[in-house]
Amino acid sequence: MLQLLILHLLVAVVAPACMRLWGRRFFLVLALVPASAAAWAAAHSPAVLRGDHPVVDVSWVPALDLHLSFRLDTLSWLMVLLVGGVGALVLVYCAAYFSATAQGLGRFAGVFVAFAGSMLGLVTTDNTLLLYVFWELTTITSFLLIGHYHDRQSSRRAAVQALVLTTFGGLAMLAGFIALGEVEGGSYSLSALVASPPGGAIVEVAVALVLLGAVTKSALLPFHFWLPSAMAAPTPVSAYLHAAAMVKAGVYLVARLAPGFADVPLWRWAVLLLGGGTLLLGGYRSLRQHDLKLLLAFGTVSQLGFIILLVGFGNRAAALAGLALLAAHAMFKASLFLVVGTIDWSVGTRDLRELTGLARRMPLTAASAALATASMVGLPVTLGYVAKEAALESMLHTEDGFGTAALVLIVLGSILTFAYGMRFMWGAFASKPGVELSSAQRTSRLIVTPAAVLAVAGVVVGFLPGGVERVLAPHADSYPGEPGHLTLWGGFGPALYLTLLVVAVGVVVFLWRAPVERFQGALWEFDGAAGVYRRIIRGTERFAADVTAVTQRGSLPAYLSTILTVTVVLAGGAAITYGVLPADVRLWDSGVQAAVAAVVALAALLAARARRRLKAVLLLGVSGYGIALLYEIHGAPDLALTQVLVETITLVVFILVLRRLPAYFSNRPLAASRWWRAALGAIVGLTAAGLTMVAAGSRIHVPVSVDFAEEAYEYGYGRNVVNVTLVDMRAWDTMGEISVLLAAATGVASLIFLRARAIKIDRATKLSDPRQARVWETPVPDRNVSLYRRMTERGEEAGTAGRGRQWLSAIPTLAPQRRSVIFEVGTRLVFHTMVIFSLYLLFAGHNQPGGGFAGGLIAGIALTVRYLAGGRYELGEALPVQAGWILGSGLFLSAGAGAIPLFFGGDVLQSALIEANLGPMGELKLVTTIFFDVGVYLVVVGLVLDILRTLGAEVDRQGEREGDVAPDVPFDSPEVTSDDAAPEAAPAGWVGNPRPTDGEPR
Repeated sequence: MLQLLILHLLVAVVAPACMRLWGRRFFLVLALVPASAAAWAAAHSPAVLRGDHPVVDVSWVPALDLHLSFRLDTLSWLMVLLVGGVGALVLVYCAAYFSATAQGLGRFAGVFVAFAGSMLGLVTTDNTLLLYVFWELTTITSFLLIGHYHDRQSSRRAAVQALVLTTFGGLAMLAGFIALGEVEGGSYSLSALVASPPGGAIVEVAVALVLLGAVTKSALLPFHFWLPSAMAAPTPVSAYLHAAAMVKAGVYLVARLAPGFADVPLWRWAVLLLGGGTLLLGGYRSLRQHDLKLLLAFGTVSQLGFIILLVGFGNRAAALAGLALLAAHAMFKASLFLVVGTIDWSVGTRDLRELTGLARRMPLTAASAALATASMVGLPVTLGYVAKEAALESMLHTEDGFGTAALVLIVLGSILTFAYGMRFMWGAFASKPGVELSSAQRTSRLIVTPAAVLAVAGVVVGFLPGGVERVLAPHADSYPGEPGHLTLWGGFGPALYLTLLVVAVGVVVFLWRAPVERFQGALWEFDGAAGVYRRIIRGTERFAADVTAVTQRGSLPAYLSTILTVTVVLAGGAAITYGVLPADVRLWDSGVQAAVAAVVALAALLAARARRRLKAVLLLGVSGYGIALLYEIHGAPDLALTQVLVETITLVVFILVLRRLPAYFSNRPLAASRWWRAALGAIVGLTAAGLTMVAAGSRIHVPVSVDFAEEAYEYGYGRNVVNVTLVDMRAWDTMGEISVLLAAATGVASLIFLRARAIKIDRATKLSDPRQARVWETPVPDRNVSLYRRMTERGEEAGTAGRGRQWLSAIPTLAPQRRSVIFEVGTRLVFHTMVIFSLYLLFAGHNQPGGGFAGGLIAGIALTVRYLAGGRYELGEALPVQAGWILGSGLFLSAGAGAIPLFFGGDVLQSALIEANLGPMGELKLVTTIFFDVGVYLVVVGLVLDILRTLGAEVDRQGEREGDVAPDVPFDSPEVTSDDAAPEAAPAGWVGNPRPTDGEPR
């Protein structure tokens, strides 16, 4: 099971690159991934049928009762077959549906496979918290798939709407799961909850919250409106997510929990009203749609209500019918969506008023639609017919008011289904007088095959009701009540007569479609649930704007004062009230500590009084380096090294930002305000010191540090306690921290970049080709390219000594006043040494000071030196890779290294020692956490590179574009004639590009 999930993850990651290499035909290869899941489920069919359910249970976070628990029983087996089988056919369909020049196919393919993997995990996990994780993964991936056409407002709006509603339901479901897990007798295991349901008043509330999650996911009233809006997605998405997969998640959850909770009073009322109401509303709305895709969308809403009514009703016979209908619906509705996509692909329209004569033009597509529609409306000999007959029989034998009400709802809903099914076939394929003959513009055997396979499967399986009953009965038997049966012929009786009534009235409703449409049009129009949603969103936005106007004053000192005041009041007050000070307090152990502390305090005080920004930053650096010295004095070289490196990078970041800020702080606070800030700072410092002493005085157990060194070597196989803690004993914390680093880098870049981040990297070697040269996003003039060539060929450095030697690749791109020969020579001498030293720290850090974090910072400082010496083009030469790739690779490597032990029966992030005798080369001692540390190294390098590309290179580019700074590439030089354009609005003291006018491209 875990192997299948990891396969989906890996393929989702590499799919974009493979799609760029091999084009849309790679969809055929991707189809093998969900097909492997279906094949795996099919291979385990004998075990599932005899009740020997395959189980995987891996301890994840035992303290939180989190387990990677998976179980393949009858219900999950059925869902895996549907998710995998339909997913594979839809991917085959994609190979023909999308054009070879379509944009974003790589992203689409990766997200599609990731969604399939998320659904696979959702329907097989036995842990409620893990189910929530997969639930939200399907929400995120469906958001990306629905919004695939991100340049269309309708797609963006539909994606956001689906995301908001399903996330709201998912959070409610999570609260319900936590309540069911924490209540007396509760559990976080789905099978345990169903086998022994907990009792108590809180259970009914928890069940209501869980049902809310299912209702939003499966688009039941009053959240039904997001599903028709989601038809803005590509048709393959509709065929998979909205027919066979995503919307079935809510159905699956109801079917999973119904055997244990159907007797909760709220349950049956919710299932009856919401399921039955959705069944009728969806069918009614389908009768007035002219877009074939919208017609099927509202039909899907109706059918989802029908299925949930059956699987959640709470008796064995209805559950068996519901499971059969679940399988039938996945096949016939996915087939019909694919048929609509084929019509749109061939003819160019989905409007049934503009289609005529397609039955003759597209016979195979028409035949597929006919078989699928027959199953949808319940005609013999399809699986849809078998399921509907079983549903009628089950309600006829339910002797209470719920059964009677459900029977009436099912009959009325079936009439509407028959009517809109005929409307679909007539609208898509019938010859209509007065409509211009539609002719198929494109044909493809590949595009019609998946729909035909699904349609035929619905008929073939319908011929085998006994076999279907045998495989579905084990789950239905977990419900109370009399068993039901699936059959093609149940004899003459009420069920048959009701079916004949459905057909007769459905035909009449279809034949009277014009009066029905006029009747619907004459009814009072109201916004309904969709209008309520829009009003809530608008109200929330207005409320957020009002709150923001009050709280977000635009003053960083005010924000910081508020935060610090709350900290002092709450934390300091608690310490004073309940804290216990240690019996013995030493101010310092040596005079050196006191001296360093005095320097740190003095630097902090001077930084607070500084008027110049650069002075304040440098004084803050003094405080930071002083803290590092205190670490070293206390005997913590690893912490001291890390502090020094972090402080260095921080200084660089500050200085990069200061380039675009005034030299002096813009305003000086009033005297009273300065005294208040000074007092608050002193109080916060005293509070922090007091909390530290209270924490030390409150200790009642032996400190963990006593055994840390021994445990680090025994369990983590390393003598560097700090590094072993980061990559082994507290690796989960590190995983969270590097994830935050990646998110922070992405956030900073999104604020700085005014163009796509994936734009080509500025490289000096590319300037020799005029077609690739870019400054201000406009071509570099030929004179500058010629200048670059001449300078490179002669090895001359304009305006400086040292002819014949070019120390850095991008030196010819720098304006003369930005150059420093000493810095260039020094950079050339130390850059590679720093990189090698960073690798040494990486590999030696398990036993010596260093590690992936420190090594990554050293490599980042090396890149910083290269950028400062040669500008953004030199940075491109130093590491011509997108920062996002490095960040993502590092996080992926760390996560992958943590998951590898699962394949060998270990725990997540568990380390192992590999020892080998290499003969003359000595002994090899390799700890597997080195791979996790390499991921940390890459994340840190990627973070620093992202900072340099955003706060450095991109700010440089924007400054050049605005004419505020000298450009890296000097357009004018002593060798350029006076006929060249003179600079306009350029800063004094340099000769550079003319500032672009409003009419020029930017």
